[in-house]
Amino acid sequence: MDRNGAARTIAALASAPGRAAVGILRCSGPAAGTIAEALTGRALPPPREARLRQARAADASLIDEGLLLWFPSPGSYTGEPSFEFQAHGGRVLLDWLLQRVIELGAEPARPGEFTERAFLNGRLDLAQAEGVAAVIEAASRGALRAAQRSLQGEFSQALQPLAEELLALRVFVEGALDFSDEDIDWLGAPELHDRLQALAASLQRLTEGARLGRRLHEGLTVLIAGPPNAGKSTLLNRLAGSEVAIVSPEAGTTRDLLREPLMLGDLPLTLVDSAGLRETGDPIEAEGMRRARQALQQAELVLLISDAREPAPDPHTLLGAGAAERPVWLLRNKADLSGDAPGWRGEPPQLSLSAATGAGCEALIERLRAHAGLLAADEIPVYAARGRQLEALREAAGHLQQARAGLGLAPAEQVAEELRLAHDALGRVTGAVGSEDLLGAIFSRFCIGK
Repeated sequence: MDRNGAARTIAALASAPGRAAVGILRCSGPAAGTIAEALTGRALPPPREARLRQARAADASLIDEGLLLWFPSPGSYTGEPSFEFQAHGGRVLLDWLLQRVIELGAEPARPGEFTERAFLNGRLDLAQAEGVAAVIEAASRGALRAAQRSLQGEFSQALQPLAEELLALRVFVEGALDFSDEDIDWLGAPELHDRLQALAASLQRLTEGARLGRRLHEGLTVLIAGPPNAGKSTLLNRLAGSEVAIVSPEAGTTRDLLREPLMLGDLPLTLVDSAGLRETGDPIEAEGMRRARQALQQAELVLLISDAREPAPDPHTLLGAGAAERPVWLLRNKADLSGDAPGWRGEPPQLSLSAATGAGCEALIERLRAHAGLLAADEIPVYAARGRQLEALREAAGHLQQARAGLGLAPAEQVAEELRLAHDALGRVTGAVGSEDLLGAIFSRFCIGK
């Protein structure tokens, strides 16, 4: 059952910040009850009821006095006999407490091993288990809500009817193979086409919710580029709400990349300020421009800002070939000096704004949120999703599309195989289909104590 051996009892500090008032020791496995009694010198308390206990060293000296909670199997987080000892905070004290539990027979837990055991014991599916990490890592309330939906099983519950319908379609198509010699077009039935189309639409909606949850977690990386003195650093400071970049009328002040993580509501955003792009003989400034164009390769979006009193620059001339590979928004800055009314206009659209006064910046923020998909958050359920889960959903959609395209044209065996592959891809999201290597890679990214 447990790929590390079911008889292994593990322990870790689940919460141990350096100067926190409380630290938590967690222990799980067959010997957990015996270890708790040896640690405290007293019988176990009633299940899930906190009792004041003294943890003592081998020579009976006091380590700490705290709250002991006992969770018998299967009513624990891992599904195994478990206890938690809530101690006073402090690295020395908590390390001593952990060392004492190890002396009594526990082994140090690997990162994510508690949650891995919860998965292996059927307490959580894989989507829920990864929701645990997403809750811990959430950087905004929106990301936290999406993570909690996954942790509570809503993501898995939304997947279940899709997997059931896909299985039913597999049964139908594979059953048709038994009648392949008869003069009946089983795969050309309109009902089958309609069911596959409805399934593809439901999968697309679920994928959009998962993709949006991923966006809430990862955010956007946006490069601010443009000629010197166009207002790149001023815009960065305006959006960041503080003077994180030096602003000077002297051209070439910014010579290296400046990365500033910030939150626009629920959207995590990394703004990258870059050197002004122009012809120069200064080797240091030229290196800054080389780095700016290199940063273009990692950015998901480029804000190309220029002085509204000057001709608008050509993105391809200024940014090079990389401009064609990602969205480039044209920002016409210094509307307070040019007299232009702030706002989006034209085709392709350009934004007139003033980074100095903030005029037009709300329109920019609103479009950034729309670009990230956040405006759809009220219309579809949003779930925390890992990159591997999104890849599995994309793979399932691809095989489903191939199955639809093959109806009435390809051999029934080929359609059946595409449906099987789509079904397996959905199973990998929740762990119904997986491998030991996959589990090891997933749980190794968790923190110790989870």
